[in-house]
Amino acid sequence: MGQGNPKSEITLDTADSFFFELVHGAVRNQNIKVQPETEFYIVKLLNRFIFSESLYSRNREGALEEQPLAFMMKEALEAEVSAEQKSLFQNVGDISLYKAGFFQERITRSLVDLDYYIGIGGAAYQNAAHRTDEKSYRSLFLELSDKFPNFVNILGEISEKTTFTKSEQDLFRLYDMWSRTKSDRAAKALKKAGIKVDGSSDDSDS
Repeated sequence: MGQGNPKSEITLDTADSFFFELVHGAVRNQNIKVQPETEFYIVKLLNRFIFSESLYSRNREGALEEQPLAFMMKEALEAEVSAEQKSLFQNVGDISLYKAGFFQERITRSLVDLDYYIGIGGAAYQNAAHRTDEKSYRSLFLELSDKFPNFVNILGEISEKTTFTKSEQDLFRLYDMWSRTKSDRAAKALKKAGIKVDGSSDDSDS
């Protein structure tokens, strides 16, 4: 995704509502049984990665760079504190899931295939589950691990729905405009992308 406006311009409530519509619709369309907590976790994941810099780490010079997943897994395994391991494994799972769902075309042209991301992502979430004492988080991470291919498909469907714009960030801006103005033009554009909003009509554009 491209660089966007500062995060301060996006309200959390609007972003969560926007991504919930996409996630809940994809879960329903694919008839997958998902815990409400896991569904909301995916909403938060999309909210986090709407800005591309979240997918990268900073090197010693402070520049953003894409770190190989295998190196990230190695870093997580070598961390000395269990809580730090959990956080690192969780991050590997999140990045693997997002990339596998949103960048499938790029992955098919790379040296590694989709199974690589599914394998690493599923293992990362499983490791995160084993390193948390909170029952709810353990259940959430285990579901993400066990159903990782299903969640890749869910994000893949969301990606397909947003391809008429340059990125899901563009689509979010359209949703944000509709939420503020209730513009029928914005509602129709969202409907074209598979996102239903209240108050839209088939009359001429407003």
